[in-house]
Amino acid sequence: MTRPDPTRPDPARLDLVGLEARPSQVWGAVRLVPLVRDEPVEDLRLHARLYGDATIPVEVRPRRAYVSYVPHGFVATWTGDGTPAAAYGTQMPTDGDSAPIATTGLRFHRRTARREAKHRLRFLPLHLALEGYLALHFGGPSIAWEEWSQHAVRRGLSPRTEEAYLGTEVRGLADALRVFEIHPGQCGVLLYVADALAAVFAVPHPDDYRALHPTLLQDLFGELIHHYATLMPPVPDFRARVDDARIRSLAELRTAVADQEDAWARFHDTTMAGGLLDHAYTWRTVHRTGRFTLSRFLPVFRPKEENHIGEAITDERGRIVYLKTFRLSESQVRRGHLLDRLAAHDWHLADTAAGLGVTEAQLGLRLESAGFGHLLRQDVLDRYRSR
Repeated sequence: MTRPDPTRPDPARLDLVGLEARPSQVWGAVRLVPLVRDEPVEDLRLHARLYGDATIPVEVRPRRAYVSYVPHGFVATWTGDGTPAAAYGTQMPTDGDSAPIATTGLRFHRRTARREAKHRLRFLPLHLALEGYLALHFGGPSIAWEEWSQHAVRRGLSPRTEEAYLGTEVRGLADALRVFEIHPGQCGVLLYVADALAAVFAVPHPDDYRALHPTLLQDLFGELIHHYATLMPPVPDFRARVDDARIRSLAELRTAVADQEDAWARFHDTTMAGGLLDHAYTWRTVHRTGRFTLSRFLPVFRPKEENHIGEAITDERGRIVYLKTFRLSESQVRRGHLLDRLAAHDWHLADTAAGLGVTEAQLGLRLESAGFGHLLRQDVLDRYRSR
């Protein structure tokens, strides 16, 4: 996945420079597209830290917490001089009977990303991105217009909740990951369900991917992906076709195979992954670690279109080293869009309604159907319903 200038990606777009798509593999409605690096990143490594089957509260800031099911975290280890690094926790076994490292249950964390040592950062994969979505305009109305309730003025959107499904509940995903053939040099995967892009996962090094490949079952997926996996029929496999009448030598066969691989990569980048790569995102830096930057990003919420949130580690040239994305459902996109439009108009309902091309009463009912009805005064909401 490259652009004309692979040395400097567009900072607003999600650009997978250095990662190339290989032919997909299909299991039922699940399509897995390998991402391969020509040169792995040697001075940043990732490994998983298990937390067990427990609900974990994370203190985001004083008097504000993020609570979710967090089965594992990632620990990023890097070197300060660019020399190769080993994944934190790597051990040299002394015998074949070494016991595994014990895990614990309920844990309390401070922040979704926290530096543990000079060259070690612990963060909660995907939850970093979800926290950014849940915190969208979390403070509520910036001006106490008369339509807003006392709850909205005093507490904003607290508490803010969203629902998601574990990968183990996405039909066919476990079997697809089990039979999936990991390519040499593979550092990531694009996961499609019913040919809808569900998630992208990329890591710095092939060894990291082999170790973290099963963690996709512990990731979160939106309701759209869960429904597609349950209801949609198997997807067709894209098979390469070479005209044997034109092949006269082994060199011509190699050329034909390379042309088919290039054609698949172009088709994938421009068509299948276009909803992810063709749009700009709002990025926020979470942590800087040497030459690497951990960030999360939000889309410009576009109703009835494909929208993704995610988190990434980029190097000093802006290239993706680590990436994990989450596809929002239509209801989640609608909520984000409404909050963005309200914030853009200083939470003034009449101005926001005019900007959306609807009446104030219609906007009020949209807020109620999106789950934000408690932010409006009851008498105001009743007046909107009567209209």
